[in-house]
Amino acid sequence: MYFLNYIYFLVITIIGIKFLFAKQETVVHPLNKKKKLLLDGPELFWVLTFSTGLLAFSVPGVLDLMAIRLMILEFLCIIGLFIVKRKPQWNITTILYLIYMIWLVIGLSYTTSLVYGFRVILKYSYPLLIMFFASAVVRDKEVFIKAGLGARVVAIVSIGFSFIPLLSYLVPGVFWYGTARSIHYISICIFSLALYYHGGKEKKDLLLCILFMIPCILWVLRTSIMGTTMALATFFFFKYKMKSLPVIFGITLLFIVAIFTIPSIKEKMFKDGGNSISMEQLRQGRVSKDDINSNARFAMWEHLKEHFYYKKEVIGSGTGSVQNYMYSNYIFGGLRVPHNDYVQMSCDNGLIGIVLYLLLIGSIIMHCFIEYNKKNSTAIKMCAIVAGSTMAGGVLTMYTDNVVNYSMATLSYPFGFYGMMLGLIKGDKYDLSRNTTV
Repeated sequence: MYFLNYIYFLVITIIGIKFLFAKQETVVHPLNKKKKLLLDGPELFWVLTFSTGLLAFSVPGVLDLMAIRLMILEFLCIIGLFIVKRKPQWNITTILYLIYMIWLVIGLSYTTSLVYGFRVILKYSYPLLIMFFASAVVRDKEVFIKAGLGARVVAIVSIGFSFIPLLSYLVPGVFWYGTARSIHYISICIFSLALYYHGGKEKKDLLLCILFMIPCILWVLRTSIMGTTMALATFFFFKYKMKSLPVIFGITLLFIVAIFTIPSIKEKMFKDGGNSISMEQLRQGRVSKDDINSNARFAMWEHLKEHFYYKKEVIGSGTGSVQNYMYSNYIFGGLRVPHNDYVQMSCDNGLIGIVLYLLLIGSIIMHCFIEYNKKNSTAIKMCAIVAGSTMAGGVLTMYTDNVVNYSMATLSYPFGFYGMMLGLIKGDKYDLSRNTTV
């Protein structure tokens, strides 16, 4: 059935190109199904692209369809930046991201593999282009809501295909695999929660928020459980500031209790199935790093740092060095990725790379917090709290997984929401390019 993915890929690519170059099209209004909304080409393309980031269209074999899809989307985003009449928004965050990308390019000059270095740069480039494109295209709350709701519909469908017997076998490789999906759900979960608090407190939004938490628990994916917990804690801190501390404490406590009481999670979290680990030991401070079942991650990280980081701490061994090494050598059972973006970042690009990226992430979260607490429109506040919260959750998941490897489904969403926030701020200030409701 994998051959169908080629057809799906061609169809959605053709539709995307058609949308991008369209002058204007009528679509259903996201807030009132009885009304219609006029969107220009770049707006149509943005809604489609943001809605379908969870579609991978993977095909086993020589032809890496996911990589081709990534490159085509990046190319179309660049073209779109020239087509759209509105300008992308610049600030300290976008400048930091560009500086970081320049540092990655510099890392190609001393890497062990230009091919893998180029692949790494492609994966980091996509969230940047998504952020730029969204900041240029989105000026109206309707476009933001339609893009977010579109992504949510696709996420709901993906859950259906994951849990309904036989459906996943009928369309294998259409959606990104479990870990990528569960990290993607963090953004959609927080978007649904923001809709609940800022969109009329409809019960369906709260129920959908809960729905997107379920897969990471059932699949026992520790990375996404931690990311969801962090995103929820950040959400309530944005909303209630210091008053949120009891809520954040409660969320953290639930997370800890789940680890020690849910058998499947406890078994996966600790060595020997966690039989010798208890809440009482945690309370006494007798649970250490050595008790955690890292699936050899800790040893692998140390191994990689010995090869690529130590004695090269400042600049690293060059962009793509870690991936080249892991793909070329059978280490730790044949793992291809280190399952830690920060280890890969430090080994490839040193302390300079790590510091630049963390400054970038920190500036986004801080900017979102500031904008959320200003007297802005509801749409801007929603974008701010979703972008800031999901970015906080995403940055934590990067510690235990290679989230950058599937940035199309993961990192592009907090960066996309942030880009939409920048665009909405520009629209509110200058009232440019307002959509027409018919």
